[in-house]
Amino acid sequence: MTRRPELKIGFTTGTALTASVKAALTLLLAGQTLAEVRVSLPGRRTWNVPLRRVEALADKRARASVLKDAGDDPDLTHRAEVGTVVELLEPEEGLVFAAGPGVGTVTKPGLPLAVGQPAINPSVRRQVLRAVKEVLRAAGRPDSGFGLRVEAFITGGQELARKTLNPKLGIVGGLSILGTTGLVKPFSHAAYRATIVVELKVARAAGRERIILATGRSSARLARRRLGEAEESCVQVGDHVAFGLRQAGRLGFGRAVVAAFFGKTLKLARGLGQTRFDAAPMKLEPLARLTLDLTGQEPLARAVAGANTARQALELLEGAGAGAVIRAAAEQARDYCGRTAGPDMEVGYLLFDPKGRILYEAGT
Repeated sequence: MTRRPELKIGFTTGTALTASVKAALTLLLAGQTLAEVRVSLPGRRTWNVPLRRVEALADKRARASVLKDAGDDPDLTHRAEVGTVVELLEPEEGLVFAAGPGVGTVTKPGLPLAVGQPAINPSVRRQVLRAVKEVLRAAGRPDSGFGLRVEAFITGGQELARKTLNPKLGIVGGLSILGTTGLVKPFSHAAYRATIVVELKVARAAGRERIILATGRSSARLARRRLGEAEESCVQVGDHVAFGLRQAGRLGFGRAVVAAFFGKTLKLARGLGQTRFDAAPMKLEPLARLTLDLTGQEPLARAVAGANTARQALELLEGAGAGAVIRAAAEQARDYCGRTAGPDMEVGYLLFDPKGRILYEAGT
């Protein structure tokens, strides 16, 4: 049998930006023009990133860029030039991010960034800050009390953004700079599902009766902490929640606990067990109807229906003290998961807010 070749892993736009910042700042502080840099990823892993260009613009300004390499993933930004213009500021100004050409700006609430901010996600900002401190320490400078302006750019980003959900989300002028893990793993439904089955079998062979099915890394970490479970008792099913539930039932688990955030919960509440954005677009009208039914507040229901994201809808409900609506949506999601799993397996549910707090817990 011919062995299928391994798919090549790539790196995110966030890692590309971090590499360019590290190269530009190294030029300014140490006078070195690097051909590649080692970038610290979230966690303990590192990645070597080749530079496309590194150049001084003035005494206190430098530019560097990277050709984004998404590996074998069909990523929209594969081979796009991602870079930065770095400028040294007065120490009291701190680390300042700005949107250059091709990088979007947030214009609507509901995202993890304030309106008016460049669309550089918080995890990427932390990754950049870590790289800046590494360069400062290497140059023999204190890694606190510094001033630095990072203007990110993506060549052709404004045109590429038209092919994304950014215009709908209110991110104008270009792309978002993303990357929770720092790397891009090639996407394959078949491979992902095969991995889910293998992990479930390992947990079952270890005698586990309860399995956590988490929709992502953060929900997995939070659920394990809440339930005190070992890593092997938790499987990250991603968008394949229904598949994971059916396989867990087939393998004889006595209980499955689904762990998710609000966006995925709303999709499960609508009976959508495959939650990928293209197969299950976000629709807030069902939540708005539920809001009206439970609260009788028409203005609140209209606001929920018109929310930009599930996160914003959640903020509206919490601000109005409508926790009953949030719990009812989670109960609908749990009911769907229970029907999908079948009668021989109990299904619990954990719903977390963006800060990791539990909004709903049942059957765990």
